[in-house]
Amino acid sequence: MAEINPKKEKEYVRPDVINFDDIAKMVPKLAEHPGLVNNILRFLKIDEVNEVHGRWCHDTGVDFASHLVEDEFKFDLRVDNEEVLSQFPSEPFITVSNHPFGGMDGIILLHIVGKYRPDYKVMVNFFLNNIRAMRPSFIAVDPIKGDDDPVKKKITLDGIRAAIKQVKEGHPLGFFPAGAVSKLDRSLHIRDRQWQPSVIRLIQQLKVPVIPIFFHGHNSTVFNLLGLIDWRLRSLRLPTELFRMREKKVRVSVGQPIPKEKIAEFSDINELSDFLRNKTYSLK
Repeated sequence: MAEINPKKEKEYVRPDVINFDDIAKMVPKLAEHPGLVNNILRFLKIDEVNEVHGRWCHDTGVDFASHLVEDEFKFDLRVDNEEVLSQFPSEPFITVSNHPFGGMDGIILLHIVGKYRPDYKVMVNFFLNNIRAMRPSFIAVDPIKGDDDPVKKKITLDGIRAAIKQVKEGHPLGFFPAGAVSKLDRSLHIRDRQWQPSVIRLIQQLKVPVIPIFFHGHNSTVFNLLGLIDWRLRSLRLPTELFRMREKKVRVSVGQPIPKEKIAEFSDINELSDFLRNKTYSLK
């Protein structure tokens, strides 16, 4: 009789992120044009995304993010004030961050905080949740569809419940309160859009320390100009933006923790939002 290996096998993770079948389900008319679909996947660098994901997806969550940062893209990463993250070895806390890259910042955030707290999770939009190897460290919501969409409501409500459970059980949680990648504002500066009141209200209710984390830099001019035309064009450019940062310098600044008592001083959601946003951007 064969000996039973007591070691639990790793859960299977599909190696590709998006394939022909996925596209055919989203746009049934394209099912009859596999050559065209494959050309589109190559043009958008989805084939490269699939290759990278398949190379490292045997490890998931924080481990997968660290493989991307250190082994795949080999970012020249500088983290200011990183020692702050060691102040909470077992207590829950929340991080709030600007969102200038729309993908790379989520990967790096998991890598940085996950070194100290492997139980750290980040709330992300449902599109980013397609990176299956990162799902163990993601809590997905769907801010894109209309508010009256029942699918969106269920995804978002499930995400909020999971976020509350994460913190109540003593684990850390990360937010990108803008909910989407930074964009050009009227003064032609690249900044986050308004931080979502629902996220700020959740932070207020959870009553734990908050650590602001600021990502320096932004995506290319082409990316941001596409956003002036249509957000979907800009989103299609995200893989290209990630690959162009290979081996480039990336700087992240960690701020001092904001005590829960300070958070409790704010009764007005907008005032708390401005306070947290200003604390984050002051790290620039």
